[in-house]
Amino acid sequence: MTRLDPPQQALSSFVSSFTLFSPAEERFAGDRVRMVRAEEAARLDRLESQVENGGGGASEYLCLVGKLKARRSDKVLKHGLSILNDPKARSKLGGEEWTLYEQVAFAAMDCQQHDVAKDCIAILSKEFPGSTRVGRLEGLLLEAKGAWAEAEKAYERLLEDNPLDQLIHKRKVAIAKAQGDLSSAVNLLNKYLEIFMADHDAWRELAEIYMSLQMYKQAAFCYEELILSQPTVPPYHLAYAEASGLVLYTIGGLENLQTAKKYYASTITLTGGKNTRALYGVCLCSIAINQLTKGRNKEEKDGSNLQSLAAEALQRDYKERAPKKLPLVISMLKNMKLNS
Repeated sequence: MTRLDPPQQALSSFVSSFTLFSPAEERFAGDRVRMVRAEEAARLDRLESQVENGGGGASEYLCLVGKLKARRSDKVLKHGLSILNDPKARSKLGGEEWTLYEQVAFAAMDCQQHDVAKDCIAILSKEFPGSTRVGRLEGLLLEAKGAWAEAEKAYERLLEDNPLDQLIHKRKVAIAKAQGDLSSAVNLLNKYLEIFMADHDAWRELAEIYMSLQMYKQAAFCYEELILSQPTVPPYHLAYAEASGLVLYTIGGLENLQTAKKYYASTITLTGGKNTRALYGVCLCSIAINQLTKGRNKEEKDGSNLQSLAAEALQRDYKERAPKKLPLVISMLKNMKLNS
């Protein structure tokens, strides 16, 4: 997008005033991070192929899986146990032996190998008696078995020793969600955020639960908190725009659509015009706003050309990435009276 109407320009300036870098610099930094991650992911695939074909490097592979937080539980279980069951290989690990026991315990729970997980946790418990970290593993094993009440009791005991353990509080939320008790999950998250207000993951989790409950106004508030703390993260602007737009259907009002349009526009700005969902959002909001302001004075109407720019960007996007669908898009935009 090359131009924003005055409300969007004001919003863009407001957002940039809270950042050290321009949107272009932020995108460049983000691209570099994604490139590094892609390189490490490719390296992980190569190592996995090497280990699977008997070429060695199991320890390096397992370390990289842990570093990238990749979910390859079956491979971790297989190769982790092969090292732990070999005294000679295990002795080479040094202090990393206990990290591997923990990693294998997680993988075993994910693969429903509860006996293996129990054995790993027992070894860790013997080595580190009274450890909160091991106590969390014991609670997770109870969760994996579906013993929700016992898991909650285990977490409550741990919280008595450390009431500010964030991971345990989050496990209690996870238990409520696993049982389908979303109201309890909401209450737990709200209490948690009273203490840990800077936890972005918790705000996002709460927003997603509110969205699933069709509580769009509350979800929008959560995304506002996320945007204030991380104003250059495009998904937060996009999610807030969608939440604001959905509020229209619950409480009505032109202002909600205008707010949604502004945040779709900021998403476009932060992504260099490459977010298809935000481009559609601008088009749809523009149509709804024009319908609501039909027959009013000219100054009350949405007179910007942002929707035309969004329509042009959509056509370019489909022409480059999905040319076979371009006629459908042109036809749709024509029906919406937004084609260029």
